[in-house]
Amino acid sequence: MIDQALLQQHFPLISSKQLDQFSQLEVAFLEWNSKINMVSRKDTDELFTRHILHSLAIAKVFEFPNQSKILDVGTGGGFPGIPLAILFPNCHFHLVDSIGKKIKVVNDLIDQLALTHVSAEQIRAEKLKNKYHYVVSRAVTRLHPFYSWVHNKFEKKQLSDRFANGIFYLKGGDLEDEIEESGLFCIQHEIKDFFDNPFFETKKVLFVPGNQ
Repeated sequence: MIDQALLQQHFPLISSKQLDQFSQLEVAFLEWNSKINMVSRKDTDELFTRHILHSLAIAKVFEFPNQSKILDVGTGGGFPGIPLAILFPNCHFHLVDSIGKKIKVVNDLIDQLALTHVSAEQIRAEKLKNKYHYVVSRAVTRLHPFYSWVHNKFEKKQLSDRFANGIFYLKGGDLEDEIEESGLFCIQHEIKDFFDNPFFETKKVLFVPGNQ
């Protein structure tokens, strides 16, 4: 179940409309998941923590400026893109995945939640021609190949003095070898510092500037 009190605790400016949208997302996603197996049964029982709250960890690291253009690569069932889109209604989100049935689900979720600032497309990230301020994703692959897919997808204009245009990547475990392999400058943010739940013990938000 959606923990509205926890959402209000961590995001004090959240509106009643946004809280309702999170509840609608849970109901609609679980209905789809009963038809198309997007996540495991164990994960559906913990949908709020393992998918919605996990996605929102990015928002604990950085609040996207209004009018940001954000790309979600390998969105799967719409994570982290849809929870972030609910939280940031003044940004533009483009959710992509190479698997058509997943994008079918995501497009229906977008319609049900009336997220007019969100689009979804079946396409590989490497094929995209658009430019974005930020890229988000959740453990699609190792950092080095992921960066190669999106390194040329960033807008030149910067919207924030705090973070350059770049990647916010949700990953778990010890990432030192993976970061060293990539040769990229990265900043790791421990999600356990934001959310008090054992699930987040080894989970991180990795920020990778896009101009490397």
